[in-house]
Amino acid sequence: MNHHLWLVEPLEADPAYLLKSMFGSKAVYLDGRMVLLLADKQEPWRGVLVPMERDQHAALIADMPSLSPHPVLPKWLYLPETTDSFETDAQWLVQQIKKRDPRIGIVPPASKKKRPRKDFHP
Repeated sequence: MNHHLWLVEPLEADPAYLLKSMFGSKAVYLDGRMVLLLADKQEPWRGVLVPMERDQHAALIADMPSLSPHPVLPKWLYLPETTDSFETDAQWLVQQIKKRDPRIGIVPPASKKKRPRKDFHP
């Protein structure tokens, strides 16, 4: 069980809220947009990743300087669990998401559907 799930409790009553497993972490969706990835593995996958467009990074970092591009996925911002203000900052992010901050979130690409296999009949 992911130990960051408490962070999204304020979103759970929203009918547009969805939680999915992704890369051994928990992806949080709101209104069909992926808005957070709760990672509780080893660094650099231990904290909160914020999926967003790169052109929005500077604006969100200006509001929360503890965020930085993720070292493996630099298109997303990262709030490491080791940050002194992790709990407060992560709760602020969740409140921004709850307010539908347009800077946060991405529309995930459509998943490719597998074509059904055709049975071979000699």
